[in-house]
Amino acid sequence: MSRRAPSAGTLKERPVQRREPRAAGPRPKAKRAPRRSTKVLLSVGLVFTVLALGAQWVVHSSYLRVEHVTLAGEVHESAGQVLAATGLNEHPMMLGVSSSSLARDLVVFPWVKSVQVVKHWPDSLTLRVNEVTPVAVAYDAHAQLRFVSAQGRDLGPAPLSANYPTLVYEHPRGLTWPFERAGRSAARVAAALPPAFSSQVDEIEIDAAGAVTLKMTSPVSFVLGEPTELHQKFVAIASVIAHSTLVAGDVVDVSVPDELAVSGPSPS
Repeated sequence: MSRRAPSAGTLKERPVQRREPRAAGPRPKAKRAPRRSTKVLLSVGLVFTVLALGAQWVVHSSYLRVEHVTLAGEVHESAGQVLAATGLNEHPMMLGVSSSSLARDLVVFPWVKSVQVVKHWPDSLTLRVNEVTPVAVAYDAHAQLRFVSAQGRDLGPAPLSANYPTLVYEHPRGLTWPFERAGRSAARVAAALPPAFSSQVDEIEIDAAGAVTLKMTSPVSFVLGEPTELHQKFVAIASVIAHSTLVAGDVVDVSVPDELAVSGPSPS
């Protein structure tokens, strides 16, 4: 059975849809939401900024400035002198205070050997001043008695009753204070004297050549010569004092500790 083709009158025409050509060029990108990591970084940066500003405010506020100072160990310097020399009376920041910085400030005082600082936050300090121990006395160019340190430094006035050996430089040659230079070995000998006979030493003489002689309260003299082998020479002196009979004016040469030589007083 054959199908008949539809007649022309029954055909319906469909409208033709034409597509417009697309313009050439890159296609627009879709917007993306901000990443979470970026938000986290911004939040962390904001927190650190706030903390840093807060820390700066606390550090530079009066809350962390020196307000109270407790001193200990100072004998030859007053509390006012120590505070003025270190600037602690001007209430500096606690963070800027250290033992080394205070030691540099206190070097102007000959008696100060060292200083330790303990901080009590937020605004208090304890300073412990360690002073030099004198080992001898000596007269200056104005015939004033002065304390002497182990380094030969002039520590300041001493009373005539001070119970220390007296340093004597035989040939001053215009030196106002030779015990930090040419006569420094005399102070070193004074610092090394043993307890066995240190209280019996009246004077420690040193000449321009550096030879040292101990003059005892007996009065007996011990010639050390150069200030070397001090331990051996002191042992020899202690042995002579303990086992020999000496008379006033005797001179014992211990410059060679194993070969002692004793001479009597010079003829008058």
